[in-house]
This record gives sequence, structure tokens and C-alpha cells, in this order.
Amino acid sequence: MKVRLDHIGIAVADAAAATAFYRERLGLEVAHVEPVASQQVRAHFIPAGECLLELLEATAPSSPIAKFLDKRGPGLHHVALAVDDIHGALAELKAAGVRLIDETPRPGAEGALVAFLHPSAAQGILVELKQPAVGARAGHTPTVPLFRGPARMAFGDVELISLSDGFFALDGGAMFGVVPRTLWEKKLPPDDRHRIPLGMRPLVVRGEQTVLIDAGCGDKMDAKSAAIYGLDRTYHLTHALADAGLTVEDIDIVVASHLHFDHIGGFTERAADGRLVPRFPKARYLAHAGEWHDATHPHERNRASYLPENFMPLMEAGVLTLVDDGAELAPGIHFRHSGGHTAHHQVVTIASGGRTAVFAADMYPTAAHLPDPWVMGYDLYPVDTLAFKRAFAREAIAGEYLVFFEHDPSMAAGILREQDGRRSVERIL
Repeated sequence: MKVRLDHIGIAVADAAAATAFYRERLGLEVAHVEPVASQQVRAHFIPAGECLLELLEATAPSSPIAKFLDKRGPGLHHVALAVDDIHGALAELKAAGVRLIDETPRPGAEGALVAFLHPSAAQGILVELKQPAVGARAGHTPTVPLFRGPARMAFGDVELISLSDGFFALDGGAMFGVVPRTLWEKKLPPDDRHRIPLGMRPLVVRGEQTVLIDAGCGDKMDAKSAAIYGLDRTYHLTHALADAGLTVEDIDIVVASHLHFDHIGGFTERAADGRLVPRFPKARYLAHAGEWHDATHPHERNRASYLPENFMPLMEAGVLTLVDDGAELAPGIHFRHSGGHTAHHQVVTIASGGRTAVFAADMYPTAAHLPDPWVMGYDLYPVDTLAFKRAFAREAIAGEYLVFFEHDPSMAAGILREQDGRRSVERIL
């Protein structure tokens, strides 16, 4: 297990006086303030060299910090050590007989996963283990804001609800292909393992039927893979559906833009008896026939992205229908072939009330991929991506399409604009 000092937690009775002391006497400024509702505490983060000071202010009399202050007064509360794999660290410590307060991690500040060791195991010091959120650097606050939770809007005669299945991280160079790091890191700064944070944002279209487009990676990933991909599902699709007032039984149609694991891992789940079954029990699933062929006949370049556990159970259960380019998936909702990322990659168009929305999937994985030549190294046919982006951008700008960016960590959707030859995204959700 590799650990590094992340921050020192200090309980304070008067946050204003404490921050004034660090600012005026020591020249240290508060960089970030974040409430942690589950712990009834407000955290004030002060960078101090390679780590942080975390001033902890109680926000309710029942807060653990309020109880600490009543018993001990202001002072050192805990020492936080960052780890890459908190699940593995806890398992290793438990096996060694170390006394734990938390045997499973819980959400903490900055989108991190945290767990505490009992003071009796560490010479009377409360030790926090922290797995930073993707996009966070050791000892620093996250450099990319992470957009959790659902975002919804009326769109013509339907309602669009952007959901979240959490976040993961991929190599920044691979995500931007031939684009130099000096350009893309200004848009999405990488972590200390050169990974950039990425969202997984499925889309619900509620009209005559309730349609779900993609479903994130789901919960079947093993611990080793989760660590490699920096998986953060402290808030995931089940939470987002509930927050949107939906359950899995409400979904009538499930659509796959393509069959990669980070888009359809959430299509299936393990039943109590261990069997893999469709996650949405009343839904009909739709995928492109050519994409199905490629997923079931993978080669060395794409095999790691096509995981049979995510799609074979659908065919075995008789709930999967294969369709072709341009297929109408539901009233007003169509496939549109973009290719590029895979040979049969589809964007999904939603037309309602004279307006058009487009679920871009991996054609525009993030808003940072707006320039035509900013194409992922993961794309099997990058020149096809380039050609589609050239044509689509002109069309989207002229038509004021609402574009959904499935992997953008900070934004759900926006409208493409162009002024004096420069393109931008006007954020809507």
C-alpha cells in the first residue's frame, strides 16, 4: 500500500477567527470551502506546501465536530493519508488486524471516498484514508468541478433528464489523440497519473414512452479495474434515477449508442443468485446490428471495450432488438450514423416542438472536443470522426441544436456557437 500525506484536519470553534489567523499571521489563504452535509460540517481548505490544512467547522450541535469541541476543545482532529485504492487498503488493514471505524468507504469532501482508522490503532491519532476524486491532485483541491446529480428541462413535447452514473478517468493523451498536452491540459487538467476526469451521463427522454440512452459502466467492475479507471460511483445511476423520480421499472426503451463498457455496463446486473440479468425489467433494448457484430467478433484493438457480460444476457433474455442506421427508436428519436469511434457508432437525435437535441456519445465525448481535429486516440477510424464533426458542427450551429456531452465531467449539455471563426459551447445544463 502506498500512502501520502493529503491534509491535516483541525477542529475550530470560530472559523472566521481561525481563517483570519492563518491569513494574516502565516500568509495562508483559504482556497476552497465545502459543506459536507452527511457529517454536518463545513471544511475550509488551506494549501500549505504539498498538503492542505482542513479547518473543520460544525454546522449543527449534533455534528461529530461539535461533540469533539465540547469534549476536547479546538485542535488537531485527524491526519489524512491519500491512497489510490481505498477498498484494497481497507481490506489489507483488516486482514492485518488493524481496528477500523469504517470497514467500507463513504463519501467525503471534494468528491473523495474516505474511511477512518480507530485512534487506538495509530497511537491515539484519528487517521483518515482518502481516495481522491478523479481530477484531484495529491494535496490539492480538485482542478475540475464534477457535476453530479440529474439535470432536467422541458424540450418541445418531451422532458430531457441528464443523469449520472459517476465518474472515471482515462489517459489524457489517449483522450485527445494527436493534440499536444500543452493545449488539452488547459481544458481538462490531468491527475498525477496523467488521467483526466470523465463523467458518465445517460439521458432520459420522457414523452409517449420513457427512453434511456446509455447507462454508464454499472456496478460489475472488479476492484483492480475500478482502481485503474479511477472509478468514482459514490453517486451513480440508481441515485440519479431516484432523484429524478424514476425507478428501473419506469424505463420502456433502453438505447445503446454503441456497446463499449462505459456506455452499457449498466444495462445488466447480477441477480441474487449470481446470474447476469437485464437491469431494466420492463424495457426493450435497442442496439445497432453492425455494432453487435463487431462486439461479438472483437479484435486486439477493441476487445477490452466490448465485455460480453454487458450485452450477451440481453440477447439470451430475448429483450434485445437490432436495428440499422437511421432507425426510429421511439417517436421523434432516431439513430444517426457517425462512425469514427467505432465503425457503427451512433449519435441519437431527439426532435420535438420544432427543436433538435443530439446525444453525441463519443463523437463529442466532452465539450473540450469541440474543435474538429480534437479526436480521441481511442477512435478506430479517426478520419471518419473528423469528417462527421466538420459537417455536424455547421449543422448544429445553424440549427441551434442542444448537444449532450456524455463524458464531460462538468457540463451535461449546451448549444454550439461560433463567432469570428471561434467555436464555443453555451452551457444549458
